Amino acid sequence: MLSSVLKSERATGERGSITMRRKRIDKNMPIGKLSIVEDFLPPPDKLITPEETVKVTLFLNKSSVDFFKHKARQCHTKYQKMVRELINRYAIQYAHAGS
Repeated sequence: MLSSVLKSERATGERGSITMRRKRIDKNMPIGKLSIVEDFLPPPDKLITPEETVKVTLFLNKSSVDFFKHKARQCHTKYQKMVRELINRYAIQYAHAGS
């Protein structure tokens, strides 16, 4: 019983009324020595490589289009973009699998 009282006194400081403060660390500030890094990023106009596109007409099930429209609304994007990305990823996946 006496040891638990002593432990609580130590946790609050020798005098009993002053609490020990922890050093506050700002997680947004850098830690350690800083060094300058050379700018290696290309300019924005070089980031997008234009790829040739072809306009096609597809007949899709209404339920599929409704699904993509709903998901596109949730992601704040266009459903055509989602369908295009799906087809592109499918083609890439199976183009590499076949070689």
